[in-house]
Amino acid sequence: MHGEYKVPGGKLVVVDLEVDGGLITAFQLAGDFFVEPDEAIPAIEAAVIGMPADADHAALARAISAALPPGTVMLGFSADAVATTIRRALAEATAFTDYEWSLVVGPPLTPQQQMAADQVLAEEVGDGRRGPTLRIWEWERPAVVIGSFQSVRNEVDMDNAHRYGFEVVRRISGGGAMFMEAGSVITYSLYAPIELVQGMSFAESYAFLDEWVIEGLKGLGIEASYQPLNDITSPAGKIGGAAQKRLGSGAVLHHVTMSYDMDGDRMVEVLRIGREKLSDKGVKSANKRVDPLRSQTGLPREEIIDRLVATFRARNGLTESAITPEEMERIDALVAEKFSTEEWLYRVP
Repeated sequence: MHGEYKVPGGKLVVVDLEVDGGLITAFQLAGDFFVEPDEAIPAIEAAVIGMPADADHAALARAISAALPPGTVMLGFSADAVATTIRRALAEATAFTDYEWSLVVGPPLTPQQQMAADQVLAEEVGDGRRGPTLRIWEWERPAVVIGSFQSVRNEVDMDNAHRYGFEVVRRISGGGAMFMEAGSVITYSLYAPIELVQGMSFAESYAFLDEWVIEGLKGLGIEASYQPLNDITSPAGKIGGAAQKRLGSGAVLHHVTMSYDMDGDRMVEVLRIGREKLSDKGVKSANKRVDPLRSQTGLPREEIIDRLVATFRARNGLTESAITPEEMERIDALVAEKFSTEEWLYRVP
């Protein structure tokens, strides 16, 4: 069994192992990391051999840590990273480069169609009718997108939302509210087979699935980093946030919204939670809390998107695609059946 795991912000960890009688009977560790002393590698390998193949991440990490010679220095990886890689090998996890990725850009959709598109395209990937896909969203009108488990009443000032023309919709993933205006955000979704994140915790998979965009942002001169659980940030402030849903059909949906040129003061008028967060931090303006990409790069939104997509293509390959007529038909049907209904929007009043 073979497993690989690129540590977010770190190095590649590679393991090869064999299992017999429910035990790991052979194990080899490799990668482009750094470790001192050299004896640490055979010590890790010896600690893993003989462990149960169903050992959980915590047990593997403890055994590896306990086996390290005194004074061991590990750069670019850790005992946790080795444990994750072992679990990925045992689960027969895949890597980005194992797939042929498709790119879908737009078209501009209504907020309800955006919600339905995420579900439909993820299900298409899970059912094998579509290959893994990166979709760049385009917005037809302003919207507030709340997480699957959020309360409408607690999150949104509906009077102000209506006053300023913001449609309120609920997505299928968890997480917090997203404030969307056409041209003010960069939003993308990844639809992939669940095997891509096998052996990872949710926290690990968030950073893993967004490593390409962190690299792309750094290429734009931004000192971007991932802040657990789901924030993309920089020394100048928060850039965006991620949300994720693992579907029973065998797919993972992962999407991210990054601010390009957000009207922070308007956001505070529409989102109630924004007021509380700003009050807690003693900040009077949301513009001081959410740092837009425009101010950090000076580039047009379209150029930032093009350069981020180019980063993904260089790392993983990418072929132009589009939402098919059949998928669009399913999207519209799901809008009518689910995403436009009061029952869905107010399932948490």
